[in-house]
Amino acid sequence: MDHNTHQHGTTWATAMRATLHCLTGCAVGEILGMVIGTALMWGNVPTMVLAIALAFVFGYSFTLFAVVRAGVSMKAAVKVALAADTVSIAVMELVDNGIIALVPGAMDAHLSDGLFWYALLGGFAVAFLITTPVNKWMIGRGKGHAVVHAYH
Repeated sequence: MDHNTHQHGTTWATAMRATLHCLTGCAVGEILGMVIGTALMWGNVPTMVLAIALAFVFGYSFTLFAVVRAGVSMKAAVKVALAADTVSIAVMELVDNGIIALVPGAMDAHLSDGLFWYALLGGFAVAFLITTPVNKWMIGRGKGHAVVHAYH
């Protein structure tokens, strides 16, 4: 077996594309949540809750819209999006927010502070590196983003 493949012919490239898809939705939602919470001068906990909630909303919505566009009913598309993205988004959010919480001063940084953006973007980069093997493992077993491939 090729070093780049796993069961069902899953390649690292496939896993990276799935993770990038997830990261895009998560990043849009999380950045929006962090910007809103920070701009409104909310505390750390409500800001993170908003950012995580929006990361899930945007993460799911990217898959949801693509599947609905392929002609699937909204109810069925929601099931596909939940099955495809839940683990990937959860891992990504856990890693990203964990990094933000661990970087000294990042939680108290303002939108104009480089530390705010470095911690946020650095967290996304590390989350991508950790989530990609998770997605590869799941896709190789017919789970996660593999359920979306029938609609492409």
